[in-house]
Amino acid sequence: MSVKICAGAASADWTPSHSCHLAGYPHVDRHSLGTHDPLLATALYMDDGTNAVMLIAIDILFVTHAMVRQIRERLTRKHALNLSPDHILIAATHTHSGPAVVEAYPNPQRPSPPTVEPAILERCMDAAVQVACDAHAARVDAELACVVGDASGVGTNRRRPDGPNNPAAPLLIARRIDDHLPIAAMGICHMHPTVLHEDSKLFSGDFPAYARRYLQTHWLGEQTPMLYFTGAAGNQSPRHVTRANTFDEAQRLGEMLGRRWLDAIEARELPWQTSWPIDCRTTTVTLPPRRLPTLSEATQKMAAALEQLNTWREQGAPRAKIRTAEVDWFGTERTVTAVKAAAAGLVDQAVAERSPTEIQLMTIGPWSFVAWPGEVFVEFALAVRALHPEAHVITYANGENLGYLVTAEAVAQGGYEASHALFASPESGDTLVLATLEQLEANAQQPSAQTKPAGR
Repeated sequence: MSVKICAGAASADWTPSHSCHLAGYPHVDRHSLGTHDPLLATALYMDDGTNAVMLIAIDILFVTHAMVRQIRERLTRKHALNLSPDHILIAATHTHSGPAVVEAYPNPQRPSPPTVEPAILERCMDAAVQVACDAHAARVDAELACVVGDASGVGTNRRRPDGPNNPAAPLLIARRIDDHLPIAAMGICHMHPTVLHEDSKLFSGDFPAYARRYLQTHWLGEQTPMLYFTGAAGNQSPRHVTRANTFDEAQRLGEMLGRRWLDAIEARELPWQTSWPIDCRTTTVTLPPRRLPTLSEATQKMAAALEQLNTWREQGAPRAKIRTAEVDWFGTERTVTAVKAAAAGLVDQAVAERSPTEIQLMTIGPWSFVAWPGEVFVEFALAVRALHPEAHVITYANGENLGYLVTAEAVAQGGYEASHALFASPESGDTLVLATLEQLEANAQQPSAQTKPAGR
């Protein structure tokens, strides 16, 4: 059966108008002093006449489960968009230079960040709802194409520069059928947006903002919306390729990614499609909570991590090595905090608020986009892609997990990521992979089994 695609997109600046706590580096009390580049909310709507999907990207560290519920509720009930709530994907770009929208456990070792400001949270959600409504209102007959760029050089594995990584950077493009003008693009890169560190006190989208701008300037058009999503980047970092933690470096890496996408676009004639079927399926899984050590064990590990950091500082170790030791120390502090929070019942509460976990699978023609919440190691996404090369993972999507999902090797090493975890690893990551593979297999066998009104 032939289908006819409609698509629409919109983007808006939602940058807070006043100084606020910047999230991303919880070991410092860090407040914004201004704006370097605006924080954006961007949406892309697509339908094939039967099924409709909405993708929303927000320049923020996380989107919480509560935010996702409220945004979906407002779009489907208050604004009456004819969309199933579970056909709406909402993800954070994971910039570490935006305001806090989720409260962590209080940390007795470090200044506790201020509570989330309700006005900022509302401003963020308002922007997400507005761009989604505008994208739906802007829908026109469209055609789609997808290419995969090479993001090598934008960063590496956080622990070992030669360790596991995923340089595949897919780019979905929508354009108008009548005049072939671009409607929007949506890209994914499996890399932590952490060129900027805690000494930067300006609002910024980090290197993804430069990647968006480069593609807009050189191909899409300055006003054409560009959605950016972060893939499985839990153990991916630019720290081994950056020359400094500056905006110049964010620009260099972002423009490198933008050029790679442009290279992929120009490598051959784009395979524009007017009849790709669109579908979305969701399932939920229950992730086991992490088993915490005793307070004595956690305190001893924290002391050992600090001793190692001081040793490397005294020895003049390379900058990247010292940074790894720093975050390992922060992770041990996080474990001490979690142990104390568990005694007050806060860990059980946090687990309950984030269970069950949603896995969302959007299918656009032959391409699959898998949405996972939280900070996930790249190995789990690679396990999916090994069996389904057309499947690309988006993380920080539809909620946050207050920490990382890591491999068995990372658990044994006991570094920052394994210490900064709410759920058990590697079991939790394995659960995501298994459920995702089941969804992909079911989708391949019954591609049209689930239909929703398209809302034209």
